[in-house]
Amino acid sequence: MAQVSPYVWPRIDEFIDRNAEIERLDSWWTSEERMPVNLYGRRRVGKSWLFRRYAHGKPAVLLVAERLAEGAQLTRFAEQLTPLLGGVAPDIPDVPVLFRVLYRLAQDHKVLAVIDEFPWLLGTTSKEVERTLSAIQAVMEEERDRSKLKLVVCGSAVTQMEALQSERSPLHGRLVPLKLRALPFWRGSQFLHDDEIHERFVKFAVAGGMPRYLAALAGGDLRERVCDQLLRPDAPLWNEGRTIVVQELREPAVHFAVLEQLASGEKEVGELAAALRTRSGPVSKYLSVLSDLRLVRKDLPYGASPSDRGSHWVLDDPFLRFWFRFVFPFQADLEAGLAPEALFDSEIAPELADHAAPVFEDLCREHVRANMGSIATRVGRWWGNALNRLRQSGERSTEEIDVVGTARKRVTLVGEVKWTSKPIGEKILSDLADYKVPALQQAGFKLAGELTTVLFSRSGYSAGLRARAEDDERLVLVGVDEMLSTLP
Repeated sequence: MAQVSPYVWPRIDEFIDRNAEIERLDSWWTSEERMPVNLYGRRRVGKSWLFRRYAHGKPAVLLVAERLAEGAQLTRFAEQLTPLLGGVAPDIPDVPVLFRVLYRLAQDHKVLAVIDEFPWLLGTTSKEVERTLSAIQAVMEEERDRSKLKLVVCGSAVTQMEALQSERSPLHGRLVPLKLRALPFWRGSQFLHDDEIHERFVKFAVAGGMPRYLAALAGGDLRERVCDQLLRPDAPLWNEGRTIVVQELREPAVHFAVLEQLASGEKEVGELAAALRTRSGPVSKYLSVLSDLRLVRKDLPYGASPSDRGSHWVLDDPFLRFWFRFVFPFQADLEAGLAPEALFDSEIAPELADHAAPVFEDLCREHVRANMGSIATRVGRWWGNALNRLRQSGERSTEEIDVVGTARKRVTLVGEVKWTSKPIGEKILSDLADYKVPALQQAGFKLAGELTTVLFSRSGYSAGLRARAEDDERLVLVGVDEMLSTLP
């Protein structure tokens, strides 16, 4: 049997970050652990780059499944494995035999084997999947202890890959899970290192933390990159949102409508039902499916219990919010001749700050958690009714505080976040003192003796606000440029 040669990945110098994931794989590789790794994550999160980076320099076999008939796919794998088996083509009639061949390939020396898009090999019905996984389990039990194989199964169909670990799966307890998540800003911004800091953040707010999208927006100004990568009918990411949803759902039409509504901002179930001209019951079912797919999430005001009313539904991914807000609704017009640049100037540019704002808010709450833990051990966002007298008079109906921090069940910190083009002034403090914090108390929150107020502003602070901060150590004006530029 031929020796498996070290894999050489020619693009290794382009690889960015994922140090924590590589450390986990290193620990698994050097240990006596014989369970395969279940590497999964949404499309474009960087799985194939990660396993290629990790395979570089190791004796490795990389098998990438395609949407082919089972026989044709297994024939391709057999051709790929033939040189490693002394030129003898293996007979691989089914997927369990493929596993057996791989285990026996590593009887004498350690080999890394990766099977990418693993769910495509399992069949299309639940019975087929169950039967195939049961047979794979049997092969693993027979071959694993006498083989030095290090196996990684990989896939983008998140629900199917997570199901491999469920108690009902034949592979339950036999896989090491490794979910690849979107990069946070401070790591993802490494893809955009040539951009000015505010442009870098806006690009991140469009791409989210997905390496493929970040790489697509790198270089050139945002308008140019969005037009070239998303808004032209032949652009690489033209159909990206549709592809992501269709990959997980067989009948996505209504789900598309729900996502399009959420793309413009968070909404309650009743608001969605009214916009879709249907009842709340069916909308709740669609939201439940999208939530299971990790595409939307249910947000509650800070301190609320899951059973409380007032929840908002949020499209959880910045790129999908952008795609369903600015690409999906205009595809027919763009195909009919609307210039991408005209769409960007008329529809996207005026709304970019609104699109970026929730991403910025999330980032600022992360900053408070990371840097002000001695003041607030828990941090969230709160919204609720305005003071009763103001609601009765019609002066104000609801209030919202972007950052609420607590310690020992008392509010110790409040904060506001503004991604606007003008410096913020002292009125933001009077709004907090006169309206928002009293509404928080009315909702049942207990306040600490003294509150710390922390403010975040893209465009800085007025002279009056800066002067007040100099005299008040409990008023913190965060330097946003420094925050965005500094790795935690």
